[in-house]
Amino acid sequence: MADDPYKVLGVKKAASAEDIRSAYRKLAKKHHPDLNPGNKQAEEAFKAISSAYDLLGDTEKRAKFDRGELDASGAERPQAQGWRQYAEAGPGGRHGHSTGGADFEDLFSNIFNQRPRGPAKGHDRQYSLEVGFLEAVKGATRRLTLPDGGMLDVKIPPGTEEGHTLRLRGKGDAGINGGQAGDALIELHVTAHKFYRRVGRNIHMEVPVSLKEAVLGAKITIPTPAGDVAMTIRPGTETGTEMRLRGRGVPAHDKHAAGDLHVKLSVVVGPADEALKTFLEGWEQPDFNPRKGLT
Repeated sequence: MADDPYKVLGVKKAASAEDIRSAYRKLAKKHHPDLNPGNKQAEEAFKAISSAYDLLGDTEKRAKFDRGELDASGAERPQAQGWRQYAEAGPGGRHGHSTGGADFEDLFSNIFNQRPRGPAKGHDRQYSLEVGFLEAVKGATRRLTLPDGGMLDVKIPPGTEEGHTLRLRGKGDAGINGGQAGDALIELHVTAHKFYRRVGRNIHMEVPVSLKEAVLGAKITIPTPAGDVAMTIRPGTETGTEMRLRGRGVPAHDKHAAGDLHVKLSVVVGPADEALKTFLEGWEQPDFNPRKGLT
């Protein structure tokens, strides 16, 4: 028998949808099979966590569970509908005790001999998948490990943003009485990059340049999501100078044009050798005060 999903996720029954989502992400990341290879205990915990979130992460399912119509595994309680109809009967309905057997016959017939349903779509399944910054920008294919040990190959479209949800049709629960299968809903979470930062369709980065490159100018090579490119530094470049490389941001896809790469230059002095120190000690820069604006 499945454990109480609220206890599995460590949340109270009054928890908001965001609280439930946050608890699931934290626990799923901790117990994910990819991060705990060969750990059966973590695998079982991951299955329980995913099952609990499948129930509580769906507003309709959560409401049914809270009313007692679904059990902790998400299965429908066959007696729930019958007892509810019996208890909510209006004036003149069959409330309370009866001297005859007809009332009980009708009741148990309603519980155990319900009419067969027609075809119905299977339940959707909700999952969370973490993708790298460049995978989200350029697009990629990732393999998702399911709680039951199965696998799904997930195609990440170029330009994917944090929180984007993919729908894989027919990858959820099997349909009922010949109905179509449910879908897999995969919420994507993009990890931060060590030097790229995304703003809409554009990508921002900071690039250090040496004192010599800044003073004399130079041609340097910088990394971009699409590969290395050469960039010209003008003589006399100051820290904070921003340059833009058109079309080097998030690549074009669908109806979206390519974004730009914004490069902010930072002058780094680095280790000063004796020759530089001797030169600077004897050099007087004419009529220049870098702190003039502070007075």
